[in-house]
Amino acid sequence: MFEALDTIGTLVFAMSGALTAIYKKLDLFGVYCIAFVTALGGGTLRDVLIGRTPVGWMLHIEYVYVITLGFILSIVFNRFLEQLRTSMLLFDTIGLGVFTLIGIAIGQEYHLDKIVCIILGTITATFGGVIRDILCAEIPVLFRKEIYATLCILGGVLFFILQDLQVEPNAISLTVAIFIISIRLIAFKNNWSLPIGAVFAKK
Repeated sequence: MFEALDTIGTLVFAMSGALTAIYKKLDLFGVYCIAFVTALGGGTLRDVLIGRTPVGWMLHIEYVYVITLGFILSIVFNRFLEQLRTSMLLFDTIGLGVFTLIGIAIGQEYHLDKIVCIILGTITATFGGVIRDILCAEIPVLFRKEIYATLCILGGVLFFILQDLQVEPNAISLTVAIFIISIRLIAFKNNWSLPIGAVFAKK
């Protein structure tokens, strides 16, 4: 389950990055670079923070193959996607759920505190998107009012609640991923958001 989630997360984040770059009209090299950093940026930062070096993708060349596949699929099929923004949201949301689980699992491998594991899951899931948005001259989704990193934190809390209840591990992973993905899509559809900082500023 862990390896399958890792592959799926890498693929969909690569496609999310590639589609963003295509929308921004970058050249092919730019599209590939954005796909690469979107897929691996969060995991690279996570590994550096916990001293897991060389970072994961440097030891496993298959990550590069998966990213290349995502890049190719995005190039070939982007013309058949009627709404690029909707497609980017879907791919980004799937990656969000999957990479949160991966970050938590790696934190547990290193026997870190539950809170630290949740933080690592959030970093893994969101910071590739932060790098993507910065390189594409966008305000990162993480820092806007859209519900994003909050879902990773809630998903992490749900993960440990289910684990304490001794739910089967694969069922935990599936439940948490579905929770994060479904809540984000519902929030987007209903325009749910966190209050922006300006509402707290003195007038």
